[in-house]
Amino acid sequence: MGAVHSVSREVRELEGKTGFSFDQIDHLHWRFKKLSRDQPTIRKENFNRISDLEFNPIRYRIVRAFFDNRNLRRGPSGLAEEINFEDFLTIRSYFWPIDVSMDEEQVELCWKEKLRFLFHMYDSDSDGRISLEEYKNVVEELFSGNPHMEKESAHFVTEGAMMEAANVCVGQMEPDQVYEGITFEDFQKIWQGSDIETKMHVRLLNGETMALCH
Repeated sequence: MGAVHSVSREVRELEGKTGFSFDQIDHLHWRFKKLSRDQPTIRKENFNRISDLEFNPIRYRIVRAFFDNRNLRRGPSGLAEEINFEDFLTIRSYFWPIDVSMDEEQVELCWKEKLRFLFHMYDSDSDGRISLEEYKNVVEELFSGNPHMEKESAHFVTEGAMMEAANVCVGQMEPDQVYEGITFEDFQKIWQGSDIETKMHVRLLNGETMALCH
């Protein structure tokens, strides 16, 4: 009986930390065990079992996001070697739909958290700014699955996108002025009014679809 009470207490604590219900935690724990093969932690190689990720051009970034200390709320940089179930819940919380019962302030805060998760996928060096090179790397990866697109095309797309970002975030620039990159504040302006919840999806085990940026 004591063990049952201990498990219930742990689940209640997770409910308070993550916002998931008891049933959701139970379901996600089954998913975690499936992915970890009943081990207490997940490592990057466990994601090799997700066949739908195999041909995803940004597979590396998706997997990396699960181990990014910024997303795990452990620190401003670095990657974890492995994650436990509570860490897994923390990452999955970024993907969960925004609760319709939230007030406007809560919705705004939740939206920012999810957007910050997406920002971290671009900002690979954790300096708080998406540089031209970092943006180009993502575009090249996205184009890598298209045999008709060349790296030169990625370069043009990247420069065009950065110029547009500069216009949106800075406005009219002087001829000798250099836009150093997209900050998170700029990123928010760019995405303002966009439905990030439908942009990208990751399919997990047994066909479960997980939105990458809910």
